[in-house]
Amino acid sequence: MVEKLLEGKVAIVTGAGRGIGKAIALLMAEHGAKVVVNDLGVAVDGVGPSRGPADETVATILESRGHAVANYASVVGIESAESIVQTALDMFGRLDVLVNPAGILRDRMIFNMTENEWDEVIRVHLTGHFSLIKPVSIIFRKQRSGSIITFSSTSGLIGNVGQANYGAAKDGIAGLTRVVARDLGRYGIRCNCISPGAETRMTASVPEKVRAGRRKKSMQGSSELSRLELERPPEAVAPLAIWLASDDACDINGQIFHVSGGQIGLMTQPEPARLIQKPLNEPWTIEEIAAIFPSTLGVDMVNPSPPAV
Repeated sequence: MVEKLLEGKVAIVTGAGRGIGKAIALLMAEHGAKVVVNDLGVAVDGVGPSRGPADETVATILESRGHAVANYASVVGIESAESIVQTALDMFGRLDVLVNPAGILRDRMIFNMTENEWDEVIRVHLTGHFSLIKPVSIIFRKQRSGSIITFSSTSGLIGNVGQANYGAAKDGIAGLTRVVARDLGRYGIRCNCISPGAETRMTASVPEKVRAGRRKKSMQGSSELSRLELERPPEAVAPLAIWLASDDACDINGQIFHVSGGQIGLMTQPEPARLIQKPLNEPWTIEEIAAIFPSTLGVDMVNPSPPAV
């Protein structure tokens, strides 16, 4: 048996009743962690709460002689999030790790998207991350330790058709990760992000033709991510999450990783790909930009969605 990387640690895993969250919760328990299995139990679109998914994950962990407790609260809102944190403290006496895969989808082309479809996805993903990170950060700051693992997506980092709400939330989470890493790093706390590529019920809800197109487009221009695995099980994402939560990753902070099947890629931090520069007191004119753009900033630039012929 490989060394148990999380022996003695307590973790909260959101969305742990199914998919990636469940895979992470099971592997964390296998590595010695006591796990709060949080899941509201809703459908992909966020409706129809149920205790079944969280209870099933907990039962699986207990059958393997692990330690786990179910929590059915929403990740949205400080009060609800605090109840999740309190479950960890009441049942296990401490908290060391927060993992945030919980989410919903309400895909729609931007010209058809309703305000409610926008708000609900932003609320669950981006606000849900903040709602939990806030109270967790207070505990971690006092104890001068802790690992926070957020979840982004290529939908936000690169872009996917029909996911303006989801993509905006997921890119927001990437930005949140970088800021939280800087806010909390001085206290011995780490915040890193995973952008998963896995076949889950969320991806299954999208028509295969659309999924295939998204996979092709999301990998364009990235040689490191170009060889997409044919099989991308949720379980493939879990090992990196466990390692990032462990003390072995004590120096890893503010990073974003793309995990898909047998690939793990370190995403670049945003920085200028090309630069044209004049003295600060000499701004560019429209005429100068028009003349120089094609041979400088615009070289090899590709329209991700060119007009239909």
